[in-house]
Amino acid sequence: MPATPGRHRAARRLTAAAAVLAAAAGVLSAAGPAGANADSTDSAKPRPARTVDVQLLSFNDLHGNLEPPQGSSGTVTETQPDGTTKAVPAGGAEYLANALRTARKGHPYSITAAGGDMIGASPLLSGLFHDEPTVEALNKLDLDVTAVGNHEFDEGRAELERIQNGGCHPKDGCYEDGKTFPGADFPYLAANVTDEKTGKPILKPYTVWQRNGVKIGFIGVTLEGTPDIVTAEGVKGLKFHDEVETINKYAKELNRKGVKSIVALIHEGGLPASSSYNYDCDSSGPGAGISGPIVDIAKKVTPQVDALVTGHTHQAYACTVPDPSGTPRTVTSAASFGRLYTDTTLTYDRRTGDVVRTKVKSANHVVDRQQPKAADMTALIGRWNKLAAPVANRPIGYVSAEIPGRGSTGYESPLGDVITDAQLEALSPADKGGAQLALMNPGGIRSDLAYAASGSEGDGVVTYGEAFTVQPFTNMLNVIDLTGAQLITALKQQVSGSNEASPKILQVSKGLTYTLDLTKTGADRVVADSVKLNGEAIDPAKTYRVAMNEFLAGGGDGFPAFKDGKNKLVGQSDLDAFTAYLGAHSSATSPLAPPAADRIKIVK
Repeated sequence: MPATPGRHRAARRLTAAAAVLAAAAGVLSAAGPAGANADSTDSAKPRPARTVDVQLLSFNDLHGNLEPPQGSSGTVTETQPDGTTKAVPAGGAEYLANALRTARKGHPYSITAAGGDMIGASPLLSGLFHDEPTVEALNKLDLDVTAVGNHEFDEGRAELERIQNGGCHPKDGCYEDGKTFPGADFPYLAANVTDEKTGKPILKPYTVWQRNGVKIGFIGVTLEGTPDIVTAEGVKGLKFHDEVETINKYAKELNRKGVKSIVALIHEGGLPASSSYNYDCDSSGPGAGISGPIVDIAKKVTPQVDALVTGHTHQAYACTVPDPSGTPRTVTSAASFGRLYTDTTLTYDRRTGDVVRTKVKSANHVVDRQQPKAADMTALIGRWNKLAAPVANRPIGYVSAEIPGRGSTGYESPLGDVITDAQLEALSPADKGGAQLALMNPGGIRSDLAYAASGSEGDGVVTYGEAFTVQPFTNMLNVIDLTGAQLITALKQQVSGSNEASPKILQVSKGLTYTLDLTKTGADRVVADSVKLNGEAIDPAKTYRVAMNEFLAGGGDGFPAFKDGKNKLVGQSDLDAFTAYLGAHSSATSPLAPPAADRIKIVK
C-alpha cells in the first residue's frame, strides 16, 4: 500500500522520538536493529534489564466530544469504599490531554492507542466541520494508533480516507483561510474491512510500534456487523469480515515478521455487571463480571495476542478473560466521550520479544475536571467555537429540567418520547406522509437535553448546538406502509434475532403502547396482543403509515422487517423535525417538561 502524508508524519514522529532516546542511551534508533547495541557486551556499559515496562494508554468512543459532555453523558459512576456510588464529572479534550501527558511522565516507553469511533455522531463543534477539529486534537494528543469503528464510516469510505490522508472537504472546502486539513498523524487500522472488488484492506491492517529494540504490533478491527448499524451508502463497496479470523490471520503474519508482542484494537465490546468504572469484573473469577460479544471474541483470539483494547458498548471495564490456551488476558474499555483512559502495563521480555502475560496490569482512570486544562486544547476549542458560534448559539427552545436521553437508565427514555413525537408531528399531515406513529432507534439519541447552560445562553435554553449534539446524523425521515403484522414483527425484532443478546428497544411516539415482558425470552418478550395505537389493538391485516429515520427504514440495527415497507415518502431531516418541535412546544414562560416515559409497560 502506498505511503500517505499521515503515515509519513506518524513515522517521522515515532522515529524522531526513538532517535532522541537512542542517542541518550547510546543505542541505535527504533528504525534500525536497536537490540544489537542494547545487548552488546561492552563492559563500560551496563547490560539493559531483560524486561522493560511499556505503558499502554488507551481510550475509545470519543465521538468528537472536545468539550465536556452535557448532562449524565459527562459523568462516570464511582463506587466508594463504603459501597455507595457517586457521579463524578468527567471528560473534555482539555482535561484528557492533561491527563495523558501527566500519565506519560516517567515512562520512556509509552504508547497511546484507541479502540475506534474517534469521530462520527459528534457534537456540533466537531460535526459541523466533518470532525476536522477532533482529528487536529488527536494529533496534539500524540495518539499513536486507532482502529476504525462503525462511526468512522458514517460519511463513507472516501471521507474516511480524507480523514486519514488530509485535504479539504470536497463539498464544503477549507474552513480556515490559508489552512488545508492535514489529516491524521496516526494510522487508522482496518484489518477486517476490504474492498469488495480487490479483496484488499482499505487501510493498513496493522502497524508496529518500535523503540530501542522493543517492538509491539497493533491490529485494528471494527465489528463485523458494522453494515447493520451504518447507512448503506456509508459502507457501499466494502466487505466486513469476522473479527477473530482477521486478528488471528494478521497475528500470524506479525509473528513471521518477528513481532511477538501484539495488541488487538477491537471496536466491539462487553457489558460489565456494574456501571461503576472501578468495578472489579474479576472479583468472582477472571472475566466473570462481564458478558457480551467481546467475551466470545476474547476466548477465541489467538494467544499470540497479549491484550485487547475494545469499545463500541461505551462501558468501562478492565478484566481478564482466558485466551484459548486458558491463560488470563487483559480486556479493557474506557467508557466513552473521553471520560476515562486506561493505563495498562505491558512487561516486555527483550530476550523473547514477547509480553510477560502474568505481569500485565490494567486500570481505568477518571479524566476529572479538577485538573488543569491543556492550554493548546483550550486554544483549539476556542478557535473552532468562533467559527461555529453563528450556528451553534442560536436558541431554539426551552426546557424546565434535564430531559434524559443517552443517559437514561430505562428502555424508554423521556427524550426518546420527545424525538418520536417530533417526528410524528412533522410527518402526520397528509401532504407530508400521513404518519400515524413514529419509531426511533435508541442508538441515534446521542446525548441528554441538558437544562444547565452550555455557554452564555442561560439555564433551560436549548441552543441549536445542543440539539445537534442529540441528533447529529441529519438522517432524512421516511414514512412507509407497514401492515399490523409487519409492525408487530418489527417490535419483536427488538428482542430477538441479532438483538436477542442485547435488546434495542425502539422509542415510540404518543398513542403507541405495549407490554415488554422481561420474564420471557426472545420474541415472546413483546406481548403481541398488548400492542395498541390510540387505545385500539393493532390489526395484523390493516396498513399503518409509520415514520422513522432512513437508517431504520433500511433495516438498520437489526430490523429487517422495515425493509419490506411500501409507498415510501422522504420528508425533512430528523434534526429539522426536532428543532421545529422544540420551537413550537416551548417558550421562556412555558418550557417543555420531561415526558413520563410510560408508553412501554415493563414486566420484570
